[in-house]
Amino acid sequence: MTGARVIDGAGNPWFYGDVVFAGDTIEEIAPAGKSSGGATETVDGTGLVVCPGFIDIQSHSIVPFLTDRRSLSKITQGVTTEIMGEAWTPSPFGGRIEDPFREAWAHIHGDHDAWRDLAQSWTRFGDWLTWLENEGVSVNVGSFIGGGTVREWGKGLALGDATPDELAAMASMLASAMEDGAFGIATALIYPPGCYASTEELAALCEVVAAYRGLHITHLRSEESRLLEGLDEAIAIARRTGVATEIYHLKAAGKANWDKMAEVIRCIDAARAVGIDITADMYPYEAAGTGLASCLPPWAEADGKLWDNLRHPETRSRIRRAMVEPATDWENLGASAGPEGVILAGLQKPEHLKHLGQSLASVAAERGQAWVDTALDLLETEEQNVFCFYFEMSEDNLRLQMRQPWIKFSTDAGGVDPARIGERGLLHPRAFGAYTRVLGNYVREENVLPLEDAIRKMTSAVADRLSLRDRGLLRAGMKADVVLFDPETVADHATFADPHQLSTGIRDVWVNGVRVLESGAHTGATPGRWLPGPGYRASRS
Repeated sequence: MTGARVIDGAGNPWFYGDVVFAGDTIEEIAPAGKSSGGATETVDGTGLVVCPGFIDIQSHSIVPFLTDRRSLSKITQGVTTEIMGEAWTPSPFGGRIEDPFREAWAHIHGDHDAWRDLAQSWTRFGDWLTWLENEGVSVNVGSFIGGGTVREWGKGLALGDATPDELAAMASMLASAMEDGAFGIATALIYPPGCYASTEELAALCEVVAAYRGLHITHLRSEESRLLEGLDEAIAIARRTGVATEIYHLKAAGKANWDKMAEVIRCIDAARAVGIDITADMYPYEAAGTGLASCLPPWAEADGKLWDNLRHPETRSRIRRAMVEPATDWENLGASAGPEGVILAGLQKPEHLKHLGQSLASVAAERGQAWVDTALDLLETEEQNVFCFYFEMSEDNLRLQMRQPWIKFSTDAGGVDPARIGERGLLHPRAFGAYTRVLGNYVREENVLPLEDAIRKMTSAVADRLSLRDRGLLRAGMKADVVLFDPETVADHATFADPHQLSTGIRDVWVNGVRVLESGAHTGATPGRWLPGPGYRASRS
């Protein structure tokens, strides 16, 4: 590749150079026109930037990859590696887990019995990822073990502290998962059953992860009124166990909490100053995206009985009371965003599709209801499968976060083809434009951060966090995950009103030396590999 500006991923200034790779490996990085020659193919990069492929540390491609492993919406952003696992993973199956796809069936197409049978054969953590690589996937893949999956293995979906025997079962399964290639444990402490875990339980599990040099990556127990307390918990666990810690999608959610971001940054800097290894990642949007059930108290979902509880008048009344009273031990995303800031984005029932894109406040007004009653009605009739956008974040905070040296970029989304989505929902625009939004809007248009630093936060910073020693840099001997893009035109087009729009400006992408995107079009190639974590023991596979 000749004529392009080379950005190596380490944060160094760009330079004009040649990038040579043979097979799956970068062979040479040379000054422009000074490569050793002998190439069988030359790619003209004049006017473009060449850099390492982007590594998404928070991917939700588990379900999309069952039926479409091209990851079109990620490849067109320059993503070459996706790391999954927040809250749950479909493997390993066993312990007290009854249904590996318990909460995902509404989004899985095809023969559900066949998918269930397949997942129940994945009794080791690595079985699912081996299957994924063998089926053929366009990006490299890896995963944390879901914290909710670990909890469910030992204690099912029940409330309460784990007994010593239950905790021992969780720790044993977690150790096996680390040896099978998990990058660590991914906890999501607002979602059942993971939110039922105490700090003591989390610390015990993080001791296992630390022994394998893995990472505790966490959706904090609060991102709203108790944000600082949630951060304190993560720091305390890191201090006690020595586990490296990453905060998923750092944010201060809810206008009343926006001013807390400066203190969050101060706390992270202070922890790092005394040797606590804590960093964070983010996506560049003002709205979160998650289920409408996030407006409900966590106990409502205990034992997997949310739908039953919604249909039981007395229990439903108790849930409603909890939703309208100020909460001190859980966060109500609907109350924080306000019903006008909750946009209905995913519905299954034909009679409800007219409400897609409407606010919860608007639908409640049409029905002559309080917003909490509309939320409960929708959750009951949709059998709890309602996806929403929650407009809770500040643009000023997004810019402030991006400038921090320890931040990284991620999508918090799956890789999809917009032509296959159907008419039942709106995906969050981050699935289509997180990386290109940073490059086009925040780098080129707003000059929030230099291009070299933005790319570092998409590449080597993530590879270092995951102990991926042969990815994330343009250097001889590294794997040839490479992106060629136009810095003057790269852009996201996905909006909350019309999200299913692919990015443009990413011209070519190579994964392990194989071109998966050529002139903006997917080639259909599936050269992706399973990348195991630092505790991996090949003899277990």
